[in-house]
Amino acid sequence: MPVAKIFETLKDNFNADAAAGVDLVYQFEIEDADSYHLVINDGTCELIPGEHNDPSVTLIMNSETLQGIVSGETDGMQAFMAGQLRAEGDMMLATKLGELFDIS
Repeated sequence: MPVAKIFETLKDNFNADAAAGVDLVYQFEIEDADSYHLVINDGTCELIPGEHNDPSVTLIMNSETLQGIVSGETDGMQAFMAGQLRAEGDMMLATKLGELFDIS
């Protein structure tokens, strides 16, 4: 599945109620594809191609790991512990992704 489609799937599963009052930027650096960032601002979510100049947290992985996490086949914490996912910035925000997005 193309990375753009994976991100659209993630965005489609956004939980606006969980994002009330939240102001964050998640940068996704995909090692074998294009990078994207999600701007979450008070219940809204905007998917933007490319890099943000000051993300709250940066998540670095390959497209296979991204697809596994978004589909629910891969647990994000297990991917992190296995070295398939790296985070830079506020690590606690990475764990908040599961609240902000309904990952199957």
